[in-house]
Amino acid sequence: MNRIPVALFASRSAAEPIQKRLAVDGIQAELHDELLLEKLWFESKPSVVRLEVPVGQFERAYGLLMQWDAAEGLLHDAIRCPECKALRVEYPQCTHKSVLPNLVVGLLATIGRVNHSFYCQECHFTWPGEGARISPSRPHSAPNYFIEGVE
Repeated sequence: MNRIPVALFASRSAAEPIQKRLAVDGIQAELHDELLLEKLWFESKPSVVRLEVPVGQFERAYGLLMQWDAAEGLLHDAIRCPECKALRVEYPQCTHKSVLPNLVVGLLATIGRVNHSFYCQECHFTWPGEGARISPSRPHSAPNYFIEGVE
């Protein structure tokens, strides 16, 4: 069964109550730690836990999470995008479809040539992990690269 991440948490203890609450509402949510390859070359970085749901139940699960968050602040421990406040973020930034790019990037990260970063699937914003400073916006970067006079 294909699954899709619906939220990302810094610890399993923060994600478990939300998983159980989704299960009560009939959504088969699962918690997944990092993949083995991610653990090998990101072991100095904080671990993250992905809350995943079946693809067919994603919209319902995401809607419930948004309702609960608005009413109770249930997702205060979830990792969110600093730009759009979306829940669908990835960390570490790696592909789950191929091993070779992960090995190359992992080697480069180990020797300090590549920085680990979060990635928002909604607005495509990339930012460093906790404690690092977010760089200011660049007016000539995508999507406004060819448009003059955009603030």
